[in-house]
Amino acid sequence: MTKKILFVCHGNICRSPMAEFVTKKIVKNLGKESEYEIASAATTEDAIIGGIGRDIDVRSQRVMNEHGIPFTHRQAKKMVKSDYAKYDYIVGMDEENFFDMNHISAGDPERKEYKLLSFTGSMMDVDDPWYTGDFEAAYQDICRGCEALINKIEKSEA
Repeated sequence: MTKKILFVCHGNICRSPMAEFVTKKIVKNLGKESEYEIASAATTEDAIIGGIGRDIDVRSQRVMNEHGIPFTHRQAKKMVKSDYAKYDYIVGMDEENFFDMNHISAGDPERKEYKLLSFTGSMMDVDDPWYTGDFEAAYQDICRGCEALINKIEKSEA
């Protein structure tokens, strides 16, 4: 059965696309690419102008390039209520994302919304590099969280 993961952040141009492509590389390295569907979305339309979403922030692209993370150009999109039924794991980057995801999903009735770093045993946020300017720190947190998430899923499937 395909495991479906949606990563979510404020604008879907910095953290959630990094998490999407980091996780795609992790599952590819495990030889389990066909067992996962991985995507990302925003909680707002801040990066969607006139119905057209912005591409991944160039600073996120730079960090992924520096670490050998392949990615494709894409347009930011907003999480919608129907995403809740589609995905098994809906993973936000910070407390604000978690609150907004919960609002979009009408309260997370199936308990499938998480903060990314909760998979590492931490309740810390992945700080938004749009504001901090520290894309490397966000990338490192995202890698730790994504590896822990995939480890959890793989252990539960064993």
